[in-house]
Amino acid sequence: MTDNIPAILVLADGRTFRGFGFGATGTQLGEAVFTTGMTGYQETMTDPSYHRQIVVATAPQIGNTGWNDEDNESAGNKIWVAGLVIRDLSHRVSNWRAARSLPEEMASQGVIGIRGVDTRALVRHLRNFGSVPAGIFSGDAALRPVAELIEEVKAQPSMEGMDIAEQVSTDAPYTVAPEGKKRYTVVCYDMGVKTATPVNFSKRGIETVVVPANTPFAEIKQYSPDGVFVSNGPGDPATADAMVEVVREVLAAKIPFFGICFGNQILGRALGLGTYKLKFGHRGINVPVRNHLTGKIDITAQNHGFALENPAGEGKPAAGATWESDFGPALVTHTCLNDDVVEGVALENGMAYSVQYHPEAAAGPRDANPLFDQFLELLEKNSTSGESK
Repeated sequence: MTDNIPAILVLADGRTFRGFGFGATGTQLGEAVFTTGMTGYQETMTDPSYHRQIVVATAPQIGNTGWNDEDNESAGNKIWVAGLVIRDLSHRVSNWRAARSLPEEMASQGVIGIRGVDTRALVRHLRNFGSVPAGIFSGDAALRPVAELIEEVKAQPSMEGMDIAEQVSTDAPYTVAPEGKKRYTVVCYDMGVKTATPVNFSKRGIETVVVPANTPFAEIKQYSPDGVFVSNGPGDPATADAMVEVVREVLAAKIPFFGICFGNQILGRALGLGTYKLKFGHRGINVPVRNHLTGKIDITAQNHGFALENPAGEGKPAAGATWESDFGPALVTHTCLNDDVVEGVALENGMAYSVQYHPEAAAGPRDANPLFDQFLELLEKNSTSGESK
């Protein structure tokens, strides 16, 4: 904390914020987004869905609990955020599980941060003008002419139209064993899956075969899956044509389907909906969502910059909207209470459903965790092999 390394956050629209660097030193580009979570920065930073994004924390002090070896949400404990922007860095680590400090972990993984930023002003700017390309420049890089830095930031590719799920996906299939007796087998498409998701399946007696993004449907038949799951992940869902076709084959084969986040957008596209980029997205662990099948409201963990189009039409409430898909009647099951964004879709026959948020509660509330039980019930109802498998 005694090192006041000069640093500057530069937005593509010309807005700049000066502060001090921590973690690694140098230059990092990405899309500036903000998260409203008051806790869980380690889970956020290791979530593959944040690939290529510079995350702004709205919580005023970060680093209090240090860094441990249990709460990472990515294979290999990799930090996926492109950079971290905070107001205050905790002077002291205070947690019995902490193995090291946040700056130490960031430095070891080459992740650049900037502290001392007026994050309230920055978040208001992002809310007003939307998530924009940005860059963190620290050390000698921060001393370059600002006009030169702005041009470098503007030259980077936009997140819109970017197909990057394969960059965070597993290279080869692997299996997560169930706890206790094996009941069912589920194939999980890793679009950027969080480690807590297969753990939730495992607790329910489900063997999870995790396969790379875009694995052809013909290849997963060898596992004789009782169900198929598509995970969260980064990038523009409008580019995911290969995965949309896979899910259409899954639906045609009448295999139970469950999707989370990116998986929700993939299912929506398979059912005929389009997608679009949100102005500043939903990121945090306090987003209210209404389940229109039950009337229940859940407080959810979210991280998405894209969403499904409203099948009811522009300007109309999305809640409970229905439409005809190639696989039968479909409906909007969940919407966000903040802005009426579609947060869940399903086939009326119950064979496929998905949500835009993260029910695995890492980090975040456990309100939506029963969605995993819903999938287990769907497997029980439709599996031909059952617990004998």
